[in-house]
Amino acid sequence: MKNPLGNMGNILKQAQAMQVQMAKMQEQTSSKTVTGTAGGGSVIVTANGAMELVGIVIDSEVVKSGDVEMVQDLVMAASNDALKRAREMMADAMKSVTGGMNMPGMH
Repeated sequence: MKNPLGNMGNILKQAQAMQVQMAKMQEQTSSKTVTGTAGGGSVIVTANGAMELVGIVIDSEVVKSGDVEMVQDLVMAASNDALKRAREMMADAMKSVTGGMNMPGMH
């Protein structure tokens, strides 16, 4: 009869190895950046894999318009686009670690 705890030991080792891989992946992707845009590229926002905004570029013509609400809307839209792309980047990286398995709470 096989030792049922032997399989549990292997499962724990695999889980620990996956945890180490995930930590490395998070560290690597936190330094990668993605951009989001709005207004046909008149506002560009850059975010990193840690879900932090790291840059905003606003075309001077947009600022010259004097329409503060429009500028705010464009910055918000570009920021949301950048953060969406950062989440997608993280999800893709996570799939490479988990082999596409659905891991509840890990995204």
